[in-house]
Amino acid sequence: MGCVPTKHAGRSPHSLDTREAVALASETSCEKVDLPDFVNIATGTAFTVSEVEALHDLFRKISNSIIKDNLISKEEFHVALFRNKTKQNLFVDRVFDLFDQKRNGVIEFGEFVRSLSVFHPDAPEEQKVAFAFKLYDLRQTGFIERNELKEMVLALLDESDLDITADAVEMIVDRADTKGDGRIDQEEWTAFAKDNPYVLRNMTLPYLKDITMVFPSFVVHSEISEADMAA
Repeated sequence: MGCVPTKHAGRSPHSLDTREAVALASETSCEKVDLPDFVNIATGTAFTVSEVEALHDLFRKISNSIIKDNLISKEEFHVALFRNKTKQNLFVDRVFDLFDQKRNGVIEFGEFVRSLSVFHPDAPEEQKVAFAFKLYDLRQTGFIERNELKEMVLALLDESDLDITADAVEMIVDRADTKGDGRIDQEEWTAFAKDNPYVLRNMTLPYLKDITMVFPSFVVHSEISEADMAA
């Protein structure tokens, strides 16, 4: 059975954005359309198909930097962010755990793209708020405990070279724990993030709109300032 030409006929799927590529699949009358995996991976993310291709080149470099298996290990993740495989950081470990959606100790390409999409400037804010909540919920209890929030704030401060007093950190936690029960639920976190947008600044990587071959650092390039933290 032949194919019925469509308005996208003659164009490579690689040159289409996500919506156009999916339309190409649905509009044709071919019994089977052999589209690259990039199309399926891009669907539901903030990336176009061509951007996913660029990310794949980046992914291959990272995933083969120590062990050539096309999977990003935690060690490779650390090296990509800090160029130092011996440096441990609570924040980076937690980000790795959230990227590792299958919980098998490595990050596959699809996981890499879908997780990184949350950090895209065009990603919905509610996605960023939800991801940040999981990030700070270190023990995965469904709540952010006061000590968990303090640990994460201190880890961010350490990597951002900011000198904030212990009292200032306590004030930050107090503003989040509006119910005064020693933990922050999703409702409190959503309200806190809305009133204190600086807590989501590390959830947006502007250069994902123009993907380069430099792996984005979630910590080193944080734009958090002392004024923001104390506000």
